[in-house]
Amino acid sequence: MLIGELSSFRQAAFPFMAALGGSIVPALIYLALNRGTIHARGWGIPMATDIAFALGVLALLGSRVPASLKVFVAALAIVDDVFGVLVIALFYTAHISYVSLGLGLAGVGISFLANWAGIRQPAVYAFIGVFVWFAVLQSGVHATIAGVLLAFSIPVKSKIEKTGFVEKCRRLLDRFERADVNSAEAHAVIHTLASQCEKVDTPLHRIEHSLQPWVSFLIMPVFAFSNAGVHILGQIESSLRHPVALGVFFGLVAGKPLGIISFAWAAEKTKLGSAPAGILWKQIFGASCLCGIGFTMSLFIAGLAIETDTIVDIAKIGTLAASLAAGVMGSLILLSARARTTVQVHP
Repeated sequence: MLIGELSSFRQAAFPFMAALGGSIVPALIYLALNRGTIHARGWGIPMATDIAFALGVLALLGSRVPASLKVFVAALAIVDDVFGVLVIALFYTAHISYVSLGLGLAGVGISFLANWAGIRQPAVYAFIGVFVWFAVLQSGVHATIAGVLLAFSIPVKSKIEKTGFVEKCRRLLDRFERADVNSAEAHAVIHTLASQCEKVDTPLHRIEHSLQPWVSFLIMPVFAFSNAGVHILGQIESSLRHPVALGVFFGLVAGKPLGIISFAWAAEKTKLGSAPAGILWKQIFGASCLCGIGFTMSLFIAGLAIETDTIVDIAKIGTLAASLAAGVMGSLILLSARARTTVQVHP
């Protein structure tokens, strides 16, 4: 949000509005198909996008997808996940301990104060983060909200300016080039360079970088496997005809692209947001279809929103079917958009 393709208000507003539409319309479709039933509480299930799977499909498409479109999908999915976390916190929390919640918010306040005071050691924010996570967990509000709040409080600016870093490194490299590689001088230069690299890197990025392998290779797979278990009772076809499965399926497959493209178009026409440069609306539509891959987050919300195990399984079947359909549909649209663009450029 500070640099790059989302650094201006209009550029950032475009995926935000798209995510807003991609959350509202699927929920409305689900409610329309389950109105008047006890299962209407599951309206939050089709709101979510699985950012890992959506970006994974885009990665498989490789150079056939513009980089700006990947940035758009990533930004949209992140905002979408934030909406999902807020929905969990506000609508799928049974009992709230306001004392614990207050302690958690106080911890977030301390993190902001540490940022303001210029404290940049990641260990400090990690310690505060553990406290906030535990307090929010004990409050009854889903603990994922702690991570969202803490991310806003961790320093995102470098301790030293880019120009100063470059000049310092050039002088150090000149010293290193003149010194013997095994000399004390060379080792001193190496340690000073490492210190400068640490100063120019932001605490938020360092924490994110250190957590990334754990999240990618341990936490996300465990999260997916623990929430994806489905007991197939009877025919899958009959399960897919259930209003809950239909609400989830059409919410993700139809509601996601309809909501994203309509709100994005409205943002563009009202000058509130601007579409990424160099991409077609057909490519945006194809990407919006990929956002219908709900998978992990939708499966997780299903377990929170619905109490009956059988209906939870039906919701999961609807989610898995929708995620498969959305992935295939989005990929085909993006491939056809790319092929058509290639034909136009090279007649």
